Amino acid sequence: MVIGQIWTDGKLKGLGALAGACASLLVAIVPAAANPRLVVDVNSLKVMEHEDIFQKWYPASLTKMMTAYTTFRAIKSGRLTLDSPVVMTKNAAAEPASKMYFKPGQALTLDSALKILLVKSANDVAVAIGETVAGSEAAFIEQMNAEARRIGMTSSHFINPHGLPGAGQYTTARDLAVLAITLKREFPQYAGYFALEGFTTGKKNFPNYNMLIGRFDGADGMKTGFICASGFNQVSSATRNGRSVVSVVLGADSLGGRADESARLLQLGLTSSGAGKPGLGKIAPYGATRDSVTDISKQICSKAAAKIRSEGRDEVGRQKLLSPFIHEINRPLKLVYAGLIPGTETKGAQGATAGKGEVANVPIPIPRPAY
Repeated sequence: MVIGQIWTDGKLKGLGALAGACASLLVAIVPAAANPRLVVDVNSLKVMEHEDIFQKWYPASLTKMMTAYTTFRAIKSGRLTLDSPVVMTKNAAAEPASKMYFKPGQALTLDSALKILLVKSANDVAVAIGETVAGSEAAFIEQMNAEARRIGMTSSHFINPHGLPGAGQYTTARDLAVLAITLKREFPQYAGYFALEGFTTGKKNFPNYNMLIGRFDGADGMKTGFICASGFNQVSSATRNGRSVVSVVLGADSLGGRADESARLLQLGLTSSGAGKPGLGKIAPYGATRDSVTDISKQICSKAAAKIRSEGRDEVGRQKLLSPFIHEINRPLKLVYAGLIPGTETKGAQGATAGKGEVANVPIPIPRPAY
């Protein structure tokens, strides 16, 4: 079932609100800044807190959640399986970082491609997946937008499968919550892709950019994203004692800042009853500027802002976390394998050798361009 089809008067048919105890500690913890955010119960659709959820925003790599959803739909239809090969094309390989630097002609399974997409947020792999699913990048983008409309994302539009910005690429916190809830409800069998601590190619390890995975009790997803125009974005989910909540944070000022705010919202959602709170479908659109796409490049990528960003780098490194709900991982990360299909490691353009599957360790630009 999808959100757009099963909402009735702001409620999911056949599902009631879940109750929980309030945590007094939350009273002293306030958001760092006013930016789009919300936290919603996955079952009852009760929204515990929200601000500017209808403001159009650049999704950045949160776009890859829609790329994954469109791919899951293709698998469900029988067009593909997780073992289907994803072949890197010249078009895909030409995408800017963040990327895996695979060569044209190299191939990996769709299973490995999804792990890389959702952990490393690789733009070249995102395009390669889209071409595999729909035959071309353009056809896949059409499918992405069709799926967005079908599930009830009323203020979203995509122009690529990865999230690099451009005219016509936008979403809202409300729509991202709809997408996250739909992913969790329609494809629970694929939830593990969003909860990975990292993956290994066998020669190089890649940790998840989501700093809640393994560090926030019950965290089980979902995706992060950053470009100058959007700031630091994050969609998160967590489950405790049978209760599941989703949070959305857009426009945070740093990698650590979005993690702290996401943790605050998840804790609020998991420990609040939802009594008297509105359903997601009952909140009427608001905000005087909601029809224009916000661009916060000057605040995020100025010289002054760079000083407080996490190591001054795009989704890499970390700063001190302030949230009392996030703890360190005092063990090795749990890594899964994701790499090239054996026998394709040496394939490349014009038959050139591609380094036997070793991923190039090329720094991500600092920062990504705003446009």
